[in-house]
Amino acid sequence: MLDSIISGGVFGVALAATGMYQPEVILSQMKLENWHMVQTFLTASGASTLLVTLCQRLGYLHAKPRNYSSLGLFGPLDGNIIGGLLLGVGMTLTGSCPGTVFVQFGAGVRSGIFTLGGCILGGIIWSGILRPILASFKSKRRIPPPKPENLTIHGALGISQTAAVGGVTAVFAGAVAATSALGLVKTRGLVDPVSGGFLIAGAQLFSALTRKTLLGTSASFEECGDCVSWLAKGGGKNKPTSYGSMAVVTGMTIGAFGLSLITPLSHAVSQVDIETKRLVAGGVLLTIGSRMGGGCTSGHGITGISLLSVSSFVTVAAMFVGAFGAAAFL
Repeated sequence: MLDSIISGGVFGVALAATGMYQPEVILSQMKLENWHMVQTFLTASGASTLLVTLCQRLGYLHAKPRNYSSLGLFGPLDGNIIGGLLLGVGMTLTGSCPGTVFVQFGAGVRSGIFTLGGCILGGIIWSGILRPILASFKSKRRIPPPKPENLTIHGALGISQTAAVGGVTAVFAGAVAATSALGLVKTRGLVDPVSGGFLIAGAQLFSALTRKTLLGTSASFEECGDCVSWLAKGGGKNKPTSYGSMAVVTGMTIGAFGLSLITPLSHAVSQVDIETKRLVAGGVLLTIGSRMGGGCTSGHGITGISLLSVSSFVTVAAMFVGAFGAAAFL
């Protein structure tokens, strides 16, 4: 448990230093006004891909690619698509995501308090209502599991892992270079977006070496929802036993708070004025979308992509479609 808290603390400090947690940074990205978020995200994902692949080959880590999230509606990746869309809409409504919300809370960003409340509510709704309904529906559809080789992009495309890693990192590096050359990035963190991306990748490496597992945050809301559901049923048997993600996000909050004591993080944040009901509703969508899709911006965006998971690329693509689409109407 302590190693998860420490790992979360390292991740929280890295996210806080990047400035990517700021609502203004996230919202300006969805409006295509400032590409700080995407530049940090691509750098973190690309560097994590290289580091995770190296750890796997050296035997320090044995992580499996993300499985498909299937609902039984229109295809094997329908949960990833629908969940990603909902997650993206939630990001635009709140200026947050299931990971940065803890950094916002720790750094004293007011909107993060209400978003976090919505995320917790979403976890209760997911665990107590939606997950059982979807599980029952899925069981009736008898969805066949995907072939193991189709879980990764190199397996699905029939190419080597080395070629896939090289291709992904080259595309990401090219996109980062292009956004810099075109002057699309306005830095708002303690470090520049590219350096921030490397810090996040460093936090991923720390987690891999100390915990033998990779980063992810949205499962914490499901764990919280499971605890609430258990208590609502009077406790007793079937007590939840999974608290790992809750430990990680606790560490993230502590890490961000600690850094805010050393340097005035909150002073660098423009307090975006978002209605409370919008923040709560968006928080609910962040949790439901990420759980339906099997991960969030960290679980899919950084970890899943670093494992070359097909489901992660699909979810992240759907996430940005949902986010950009919502921003166009708000």
